[in-house]
Amino acid sequence: MARNQQPRRRFGQHFLRDGQVIRRIVAAIAPGPADHFLEIGPGDGALTAPLAAAAGRLDCVEIDRDLAAGLAARFQGRESIHIHCADVLRFDLAALAPLGSLTSLTGAGGKLRVAGNLPYNISTPVLFHLLKMSHRITDMTFMLQTEVVARMTAAPGSRDYGRLSVMLGYACEAERLFDVPPEAFRPRPRVMSSVVRLRPREPLPIALADEDRFANIVRAAFGQRRKTLRNSLRALAGATTLVELGIDPEARPEQLAPSDYARISNAISADPGP
Repeated sequence: MARNQQPRRRFGQHFLRDGQVIRRIVAAIAPGPADHFLEIGPGDGALTAPLAAAAGRLDCVEIDRDLAAGLAARFQGRESIHIHCADVLRFDLAALAPLGSLTSLTGAGGKLRVAGNLPYNISTPVLFHLLKMSHRITDMTFMLQTEVVARMTAAPGSRDYGRLSVMLGYACEAERLFDVPPEAFRPRPRVMSSVVRLRPREPLPIALADEDRFANIVRAAFGQRRKTLRNSLRALAGATTLVELGIDPEARPEQLAPSDYARISNAISADPGP
């Protein structure tokens, strides 16, 4: 049985075991019959069962073949539950065609709600992968390493503010809900965990002319965060451009809000130079 499987280190598996924590997470998610959910990394189904009981449709993406097979057997015959044995980083979210009844009930164009206990070793790549599809997502509720959640929800100027803060902050509103201690899992992780909710902004405060350019600017800025913007963005945005936007070229990367990086990106897109 999948619930007796030994956690596999290569997949970063830590199975949630605390019933009170599970109930608290489900209450925060508040699944309903009009919802189409995507659960990432369902593991042995701690959250899957309560989500399946309440949601209109549930798609689960699990990379571990044994766990996926166990879930498929457990929910066999449930037409509203679909188990996909796949790497979420390579999984095409656009392939999850919503049920017509759900589209009409939600009035949200068949958007997905996303949840999961993300493997901590790939949490940031998964978040960036989901950002590409944020226009198809209503909200995302995840359990992650507390240190990562601190970066996700950090404000400009704070110690934890960085590339992840900007990329998520531009596209989503992030809210840290509550912490989960190591003893809630088997095996116990060596770190504290936290539950966080992301809600994609709609509409975006500033529409990007070039999303790849925006990502490159943010990456360049925080790749050398001890340097001033004048130096870290030298190859992408000159000091004159920054001054024209009302941004101090001597500022540090963590002093700028996500909207500032969006304005820099759009200015360069409008006048890329020679």
